[in-house]
Amino acid sequence: MRYKYIINGIVQGVGFRPTVYKIATSLNLKGYVLNSSDGVIIEIEGKNRDKFLNELKNNLPPLAKIEKIECFKLPLKNYKDFEIKYSINTTKTTSISPDISVCEDCLKEMRDKNNRRYLYPFINCTNCGPRYTIIENIPYDRVNTSMKKFKMCENCKKEYENPIERRFHAEPISCYECGPKLSVKFKIENGKWAVKDFNREIKKIEFIANKIKEGKIVAIKGLGGFHLVCDATNEKSVYELRKRKNRPLKPFAMMFRDIEMIKKYADISNKEKELILSKERPIVIVKKKKELKGIADKIDRYGVFLPYTPIHYLLFDFLDFPIVATSANISDEPIIRDSKELIEKLGSVVDFILDNNRDIINACDDSVVQVVNEERLFMRLSRGFAPKSFYIDKKTSPNILALGANQKNTISLYFNQKVILSPHIGDLKTLGSIEFFERTINTFRRLYEFKEDVIICDKHPYYESTKWALSQNKEVIQIQHHFSHALSVMFENSLDGEFLAFLFDGTGYGDDGSIWGGEVFRVTKHNYERIHYIKPFKLIGSEKGVKNPSNYAISLIDEQLAKNFKNYEIIKKLQNGPFPLTSSMGRVFDAVAFLSGMIDRNEYEGISGLIIEKFYNENIKGFIDIGIKKELDFKEIFNFAYLNRGKFELVSSIFINSLVNLVVKLSKYYNLPVILSGGVFQNKTLLGKILKNIYAYYNKEIPINDGGISIGQVAYGIWNLRRENGT
Repeated sequence: MRYKYIINGIVQGVGFRPTVYKIATSLNLKGYVLNSSDGVIIEIEGKNRDKFLNELKNNLPPLAKIEKIECFKLPLKNYKDFEIKYSINTTKTTSISPDISVCEDCLKEMRDKNNRRYLYPFINCTNCGPRYTIIENIPYDRVNTSMKKFKMCENCKKEYENPIERRFHAEPISCYECGPKLSVKFKIENGKWAVKDFNREIKKIEFIANKIKEGKIVAIKGLGGFHLVCDATNEKSVYELRKRKNRPLKPFAMMFRDIEMIKKYADISNKEKELILSKERPIVIVKKKKELKGIADKIDRYGVFLPYTPIHYLLFDFLDFPIVATSANISDEPIIRDSKELIEKLGSVVDFILDNNRDIINACDDSVVQVVNEERLFMRLSRGFAPKSFYIDKKTSPNILALGANQKNTISLYFNQKVILSPHIGDLKTLGSIEFFERTINTFRRLYEFKEDVIICDKHPYYESTKWALSQNKEVIQIQHHFSHALSVMFENSLDGEFLAFLFDGTGYGDDGSIWGGEVFRVTKHNYERIHYIKPFKLIGSEKGVKNPSNYAISLIDEQLAKNFKNYEIIKKLQNGPFPLTSSMGRVFDAVAFLSGMIDRNEYEGISGLIIEKFYNENIKGFIDIGIKKELDFKEIFNFAYLNRGKFELVSSIFINSLVNLVVKLSKYYNLPVILSGGVFQNKTLLGKILKNIYAYYNKEIPINDGGISIGQVAYGIWNLRRENGT
């Protein structure tokens, strides 16, 4: 008997075939293994064939993930040996591995003076390095990546073709002789740039490190795009970067040489340490220990991460301080991936550029996570974790393209029992971000030879994703924003039945045309009922009102209190203006922060929540009881915030405790299993307190904010749509 397996998942470019080869030969099995666009195909014959699958599942390479195994029993072919065959193309369903940080084996080689890759800035192997960012097509072979222009030297070719080598079919394999090169670029007169010559790659990195020491602002090309970099301990450099980038207050992420350096500046838990050291190397939000001016002013958190490319590691050979490493982009635009665009858009921001000639095909920003109750919570799912795939045991749904929301946009595909979630795209506010959105759609269409039968998008008529959907001459289904949030949790947790969903965020288009965001739904896979919501109020100033909460916050307190504000008379007149109604919990946070004196305006999205968290005091146990009515009235909380203006700990603690009490009380009242989703639940204190009082389902594998909306949309399609022929 001959067994044929078709294995799907992350099984290409991750050392899967060499592992199969080693296991098959150790069991004296005959046959072959090959990559195809359908997945990895294996045929085996021999007495020990029944042991093969268990051995494989128990000895997967570090980056591999099996999602689906199909098995066929066929007549014998009497193979003479076991071999690794070349790839073949069929239907494209194989998942693409995300980019992974350089592994310990490669780092050891990079530090070995006797190794031919000593100090080589592009060292990688089957277990690490670039994947998604360099791929043009599936299957993941060198010819389908941006490495195709680098012809392998004989030494690399020997490693590449040896099944027992760590670099067997490692597509980005290279060395000094045949691989990419670094280049240092600097400004000359008339705004032009030139390339500086060096005789060694390490000298280029040393030069850039010295410029950072001198207080200069540099751009460094990483896996998915450029970082803007400066000395995080040099206050002058940090504020100069803020000035040049026009980013007055939003926190900067910092890269550190090692975990010990992080511990000097931040308090980290064991779980946070685990995430910081993980092969994905995300930015992890942690508690400050030592203040660095200009990095994350007004809040008590840092975003920290470790080197994840050989270039980063080599850079820290010359630096003994943390560096700012923030995405090189114009506000609200995607990360920049080539130096020509960098010079065009940010030439006035940077002094020097450390570039390289390995093209980035697919831009990919850094992932951002935090820890809540010892669980990982995604704020941005990208490098290291995305593209993310899910296997679905359902064959009757049409091919679906889900377009997500306008902020923190992602897209999702469904086809052939597989869901693919894209990396973070960003806010669709600029021409550049909309182009990136369209490019990402076309990338995934190309990679999977995907053609959608139906497009699912948000109901908001002014979302760029909605406009794009309606322009495509395809069947379009629009799903309410907060329903999508709830469905994303149900999808991720494989839930069925009826749930009580608390859906708290900043903006979501409501069925009545107003702006929702403080919602309590009774929800199933198929429909929802809006059973409670924050009592709507006018968002005076509309979009500008989001930046300036004084415009509407003053109107939320008792009139005799509101009269104490200078602009009371103006606000009173504006209350009759044609401004939209909102029930947004995000705006409630902003109003509380403003009325209590914590902020004057919203410098960036989420600052109110971060400042309220900063001042939360565990020892303050009081709360304001919000009555269970259809419209949840927060007026007493708003009055309390103003009457205790300046008492930041008291206001923050009472406010958070009141929200926790409300969620717990409603949960007990309805006695239904609970779902939590929406950007407000990024608030670590709020989410943590709720979870200590009740059991709730929430997003852990996908972002809890709008980055998870496309998953909720695609889930609706899977559960509610059928192919026309029912097959």
